[in-house]
Amino acid sequence: SMFRKASAVLQQSVSRVMAALHPPHNFTWQQTMMRITDPTKTVDFYKKHFNMTLIDEYHFETMDFSLYFLANLPSGEKYSLTPGSDAAHDYLWNFKGVTLELTHNHTPSPIHVGNEGEDKHENNPDGFGHIAFLTDDVYKSSAELEEAGVGFRKRPDEGRMKGLAFALDPDGYWIEIIRRNAGTGIEGYNLAQTMLRVKDPTKSIPFYTNLFGMTLVAEKHFPDAKFSLYFLATMTEEERAALPADKGSQEAFDFMKGMFNPVLELTHNHGTEGREEFSHHNGNQAPRRGYGHIGFLVDDVYKACDMLHENDVKFIKEPNGGKMKGLAFVQDPDGYWIEVINRGLKVEIQE
Repeated sequence: SMFRKASAVLQQSVSRVMAALHPPHNFTWQQTMMRITDPTKTVDFYKKHFNMTLIDEYHFETMDFSLYFLANLPSGEKYSLTPGSDAAHDYLWNFKGVTLELTHNHTPSPIHVGNEGEDKHENNPDGFGHIAFLTDDVYKSSAELEEAGVGFRKRPDEGRMKGLAFALDPDGYWIEIIRRNAGTGIEGYNLAQTMLRVKDPTKSIPFYTNLFGMTLVAEKHFPDAKFSLYFLATMTEEERAALPADKGSQEAFDFMKGMFNPVLELTHNHGTEGREEFSHHNGNQAPRRGYGHIGFLVDDVYKACDMLHENDVKFIKEPNGGKMKGLAFVQDPDGYWIEVINRGLKVEIQE
């Protein structure tokens, strides 16, 4: 409707003005968190099959959980630190790319991997969809993974969408495997996306672009199947300058499939925006705990949070609240959790 569009445009310009009044906070997407059952199995799985490196780990014995941070490193970047050391913590909290943060709660609880729809959860389907990796040859990679004992939900030659596959990690999380655009010089696998379903893109996109400094890289609309995809990323000025202007073009898609850092894929099922009672489950309430959050590094967490407060962003944890200082949790328009972390963080637990 005209009114909705006008109000969205107005909202965008208001947030642009707000953002312009403040120095940039240098938001960079740094993590996607998922809860796991068995760290030995899962950490080895991502290292062995998707050439990820364990760059850091934390063990909070009194709070009964551990964190493992994995990343695909640019070719030529050698990691020689000891995960868990101060040097590794330094490396992690200044990391330029996006890590996969695996949370292991020492007291076992069931993991809900997501992707259950309204047939099971009326008005409250799962929000999180999958993570993804780019590779040069999906058919070859899928065959190698299957040969190595990795489970598949969809092989590349199955279903309507040929040429992409969905593998399963040890907990059953979906891993999409996508063909990389040729000629990038990137080798092996690189973490390519985190997919979340959103109720209303006219709210979600300005939220991530205006407040969290992300850039809309590409979008694709499927009017017959009644859904749209929007792809956002943290980008440097240089990358933004190279971005094709038409976000719906094949060029924009090719550009995206040649990127080393991942995109946040927002999936919009048409019509959900008009349903008052509809919301996505964010993965953080029992018994459907699995996916946890995405997280961003900022130069000054207190100043960044002041800016978020001024834009009426909902807080779950203030940066100086709770036992862990220097990090905050906020919610996006769908209620997904977003961690905001001071760059170069020294985690201090106040017992």
